[in-house]
This record gives sequence, C-alpha cells and structure tokens, in this order.
Amino acid sequence: MSVDWARLQQRLRQGERNPPDEHRLTDLTTQLTRMLGDPDPAVRDGLAYPFLATWTEHGVYDDLLAGLGDGMCAGLETGLGEQGTDTVFRRSFSALVLAECIDRDTRARRQPPSRILAWGDRIAAWWVRERDLRGFVPGKGWAHAGAHGADAIGALARSPHFTTTELTVLLDVVADRVLDPATPPLHHGEPDRIAHAVLEILRRDRVPLSILEPWVARIESGARQRSRRGTDPFLTVGNAQALLRSLYLQLTISPHHPAVRPDLLLTLVASLRRVHPEFLDR
Repeated sequence: MSVDWARLQQRLRQGERNPPDEHRLTDLTTQLTRMLGDPDPAVRDGLAYPFLATWTEHGVYDDLLAGLGDGMCAGLETGLGEQGTDTVFRRSFSALVLAECIDRDTRARRQPPSRILAWGDRIAAWWVRERDLRGFVPGKGWAHAGAHGADAIGALARSPHFTTTELTVLLDVVADRVLDPATPPLHHGEPDRIAHAVLEILRRDRVPLSILEPWVARIESGARQRSRRGTDPFLTVGNAQALLRSLYLQLTISPHHPAVRPDLLLTLVASLRRVHPEFLDR
C-alpha cells in the first residue's frame, strides 16, 4: 500500500503524534530514512525530518531506538568526503535525527551508556571529517552540516552518560572543527549553534576552569592567527572570532548559567580584548 504522505503531513500539523495503523512502522521508517537525503527540501525538511523527529520525541521508537540511531550513524558515512554533491543532505539530516535519538534517551533512559558513547564517537568522527559545509543551497534548501553537527554535540552534552572526560573531548571536537583550515567561513548562523553546543557542555558543571581556560586560549590563538600577505585574513580567523563573540553573548544573556560563568566571562573578555585591541582596548 502506497503512503499518502500529504495526508499524514496534515495529520501531523493537526497534532497527531503516532504513525498510522495501516502501515508498518519499519516500512515507514525505511522510506523516511531514504527521504532524509532527498535534494527536495519539501521532502527532506517538510516530511522526513518532522516525522522522524516527532515520533522519536514522543516515544514511538522507544523499543527501536537502538536500530534507528545505528541507522542514522550509517547515514553519516554516505558520501563522506564529497563536496558540492547531494549526499550532504543524508549526512547532515542523519546527524539531526541522531540528536533527537540521544535527547530521547536522556529523557527516557532506554539505552546503555555504551551505545550513547558509540553514537558520540560516530558523530565526532563525521563532524571533523565533513568537507561539505554549505549552509543554504539555492534550489535545494538547507544542507547546514556545520549547524546540525553542533546540534548533535549539544545533545551529547545533555546526556547523563557524558562525564568530565567525554565533555572535554566534545570541547576538543568543537575546536578541531572551528580551527580546521579546511573549514570555510561559517556565515549561516553556525557560530551561534556551535556556541550553544559549548554552553550545553558548560551547563553540566562538570568541566573545570582549569580545562576551559586553555580551551579558550586555543580558540583565541586561531582568532589571532596571521594569514599570508595578500590573502583575506578572515578566511583564517573569522570562524574562531565569531565563536568567541557568540559564546560571550550567550554566556552573558542566557537565563541558565553554568557555575563557571563569572570566571569564564572574565577569560572571554580578556581574549576578545586581545583579538580586537583596536575596538576593545582603548
């Protein structure tokens, strides 16, 4: 029996949170997983992701969460290393659904720690190796692997299975991604999403200032790196500078403060003054 996705989409918009009885969930999931990689945003953004995310959030996949998450991990490998091709949609949106799986486990506690940690390894390995970091693709909508990877890092940070060691690794993954010379200028809101992921790490109150200060210094070093004469310096320093500014802003005005906020703000202010002495050191 063919699936009337338009009808199901209307039901979803009207508040229906369960899959239809006339179709097997496994068959629907197989189709939706394939649709995650569709270059048509109406299929990918309008159908596949909303259904998978909603059903995950509301517990439909609780008994199948391991298989769904493992399937999303497999999607992270689809065409990895390619640039400018449509395979990025499957990778990027698999990361977004995987973040939903992790958040669901954080609420429902259905998976062993080893599985969440394994998913974290797959997310980190994909994100630092991803070479197609386009934001909005004309005619095809959002690819946004940089932002979706950050969202997945944020979901990992919220997991109770991630302790000080794992959270510190997540900070290193963020720095690796932002400071990688192969990372293009991120100008589709990615620095804000990345800073939010860092804030989720900080809110766990597990990572001490003795680890955070060297991490900020590493980002600052990237934000002050000299570029070759005759080249655009912001290709080298722009992403790191944007992350420092966004992290300072979010740490300042977010209503949910980590315990290190006062000291970390001082550290960030000092870094920003050194990065922008012409504006902030007069």
